[in-house]
Amino acid sequence: MDQTKKPLRIPPQFGTYAEKHGLFELYKRLIEGLIVAKPQDPLDFLLEQLKKENNDVPAIIIHGPPASGKTTIARLVCTKLRTAYISKETLLADDVSSLAATAKEHLKKNEDIPKSLWVDLLSTRMKLFDCVRKGWVLDGFPETREQALALQEVGIMPKHYVVLEAPDTVLIERQMGKRVDPETGDVYHTTFDYPSGVEVERRLIEPTEGCGEEATVERLLVYHRYAHGLQSGYQNRYKAINADQPKADVFSQVLTFLSSNPRSLAPHTPRIVLLGPTGSGKTVQAALLASKYNAVNVSSGQLVKEAITNESKVGEAIKPYVERNMLVPDNLMIKILDERLAQLDCASRGWVLRGFPRTREQAENLSKIGHEPNRVFFLDVPNDSVYERLTLRSLDVVTGNQYHALYNPPRTNSIKDRSVQHPTDAEEIVRNRLSQYYAYAEEIADFYEDAQHINADQDPHTVFECVESMLVNPLPKRLIQQD
Repeated sequence: MDQTKKPLRIPPQFGTYAEKHGLFELYKRLIEGLIVAKPQDPLDFLLEQLKKENNDVPAIIIHGPPASGKTTIARLVCTKLRTAYISKETLLADDVSSLAATAKEHLKKNEDIPKSLWVDLLSTRMKLFDCVRKGWVLDGFPETREQALALQEVGIMPKHYVVLEAPDTVLIERQMGKRVDPETGDVYHTTFDYPSGVEVERRLIEPTEGCGEEATVERLLVYHRYAHGLQSGYQNRYKAINADQPKADVFSQVLTFLSSNPRSLAPHTPRIVLLGPTGSGKTVQAALLASKYNAVNVSSGQLVKEAITNESKVGEAIKPYVERNMLVPDNLMIKILDERLAQLDCASRGWVLRGFPRTREQAENLSKIGHEPNRVFFLDVPNDSVYERLTLRSLDVVTGNQYHALYNPPRTNSIKDRSVQHPTDAEEIVRNRLSQYYAYAEEIADFYEDAQHINADQDPHTVFECVESMLVNPLPKRLIQQD
């Protein structure tokens, strides 16, 4: 980066590399670790953290009322992702740990296990290799907001918090038929999920908490007493799922949620490409996005006009093509875009690009010079709507105002008489532009695999809400089984 040159140009590879390798996320985690651990020597602490693998492992809590199926779903998730399964029972089953022995002493005396002891048990368990390397699924804990806050104080925070919900009448019926295999811990039901093997059937016993209606109602009352406060502690990572449906459907919805990435406080610079046929509203959406998120609105057509007006070297090379209504060669367009997108405002605030790329080759060239978008949106509009939007437009030659025969007709006859159609809005030209777009749309979509499609055949502000909802949420990830 040469600070003697103006305007200052920042190599685009800087931001792309940092985002690709999670450097901003790493920085955020290091700061969070310092705040939680409060080490005596912060530098040594940071060095030890950097020596660890920067592995994005699952951290999941499955919660819900009694008989909602949280244990079954939690075990299925663990099998799918090969993560460590943690519950209150597994924590207390450790025969070696002195903490577990202390907790059992409280149970023998019919005393509640102290919150601090639960936190110590979980902290010790999550420092083991399987949790650190493969991630963890926590079943049914914490049970209160106080416990949740105590876990957060020591840095135990899930990335996904799943709550299984069902009507109390359904839960009571489930609990009355609930049976447990004492050898494997698998949960069955006498009506809905009976084991197929005779040996498993003989081993089944009633759960330790009992199957009576009165006891179940009491447990439900305790759950509902703390549920709202508990969920408020994880409101940014929370997802409620209807558990009153087949187990396979519940598991599928849970996996869909687990494939989403939670929002992060790490710095994020938007690099957005808007694609779509002529008349799809790219100009409007780019202006709205740039205005709300303070990003730079970059139009390839506007850059060409500015280059010609400024009489730059590239502008002089482009001018003959524009005068003859020919497409500007890709190498010249890439030079203009590279110069603009590498400037300080684009590098620091982000950018919204429209009008480019139009072909897969252009998209590849844009990525080769380091300008890789982190969001690509296709604004999809039927051809009939495009014709209606463009061919019925007119321009007031006196004021420069645009009108539309259906949506915004001229207010007076005099305005109507002097309004003319823009030459590029003629039906034949619109048809040719649509043909050019669809000739390359599929191959561009193949190149941008994570591109998101939006129905742009609706009110512009409704379209903007759809774009914004996809923009602020990270792209979903592919769930990978840990080794």
